[in-house]
Amino acid sequence: MLLATVANTQDTIGEIKEFQEQIAKEPNVILEYFKGWIPNITNFAVNILLSILIYFIGKKIIKIILKIVEKSCVRTGVDEGAIRFIISVIRILLYIVLALIIGDIFGIQSTSVVAILGSAGIAIGLALQGSLSNFAGGILLLILKPFKIGDYIIEHSNGNEGTVTNIDIFYTKLLTADNKMIAMPNGNLINSSLTNVTNEAIRRLDITVDISYDSDLKKAKQLMEEILIKDEARLEYRDLNVFVSELTNSSVLIGGRMWVKTENYWPAKWRIIELVKVTFDENNIQIPYQQLDVTIKNDLKQNKES
Repeated sequence: MLLATVANTQDTIGEIKEFQEQIAKEPNVILEYFKGWIPNITNFAVNILLSILIYFIGKKIIKIILKIVEKSCVRTGVDEGAIRFIISVIRILLYIVLALIIGDIFGIQSTSVVAILGSAGIAIGLALQGSLSNFAGGILLLILKPFKIGDYIIEHSNGNEGTVTNIDIFYTKLLTADNKMIAMPNGNLINSSLTNVTNEAIRRLDITVDISYDSDLKKAKQLMEEILIKDEARLEYRDLNVFVSELTNSSVLIGGRMWVKTENYWPAKWRIIELVKVTFDENNIQIPYQQLDVTIKNDLKQNKES
């Protein structure tokens, strides 16, 4: 084995010496050797430069096309969420076309790419079935329109809620009241029940207050009615009601209802609840709270005394 290795090494050294002697006799051997590579290297460099140029030009053209589509959609009155969805789809398709054009420069035929994708369609479909479900869900959201951008929704399956900021191809994004972003898959969202809080321009405001059985019921109802009537957010053309809602074990439950604009709902509710508490305290209307009486029996002490 050692002798064979030594023999191979000597042969290699001999070939190197022979190549060196040939170079010494004919200095153009190296040039002749690399001469065949020059066209390939040149073509490759040209293709790279051409690809970069096409990419930046194509990127500019895509932006122009997207702006034209967006302006056309706005002009025709398309919903903002639908516009963003359409723009996202067109952007992806255009970049795919751009990638095929650049690939064609390097000899990658678009027909071959389409054939490969077609033959692998089943595998891709199985691998991306969740994404395809989200894509279909996004289309259904835009067709059925259970909400739009700017609406405040509550998704009941996972308890997510917030203002809709974006409807993308695969995800719908919500912004919570404390400024956190929630990305919800469109497939899950279209299959779950949800509440659109801000779908209507006005909302009914319900207030309930417990008062003691010893308090003046009629006076409490009168004070509640005055508070609701005087509130600045109340819509005068809608009905107002004050009523006894329930007789519980330890209190009388008084209810009040009025209508306000949706954007005024929470400020009005917070304001009225505070004012009810202050007004009832000033007029000796007791709002009961839970009390616990504890009786301790000292049996040990009694046994000693006896």
